[in-house]
Amino acid sequence: MIGKLIGAAIGRRVAGRYEGAQGAIVGALVPVVMKRAFGPLGLLIGGGYLAKKIYDSRKRRTRSY
Repeated sequence: MIGKLIGAAIGRRVAGRYEGAQGAIVGALVPVVMKRAFGPLGLLIGGGYLAKKIYDSRKRRTRSY
């Protein structure tokens, strides 16, 4: 639900730049495009963050032989 509210707010701002039906269409498409584009991007960023945390924690360990 929060994603829909954020999408609606961004769609309203983008649609304000256009007039009439064109603005309504652009405003309606923005949330759909955001959902499709930032879903995989969010997974990629999250995975990269997790990999960096694991890498750093392994790097900090001292090896005792």
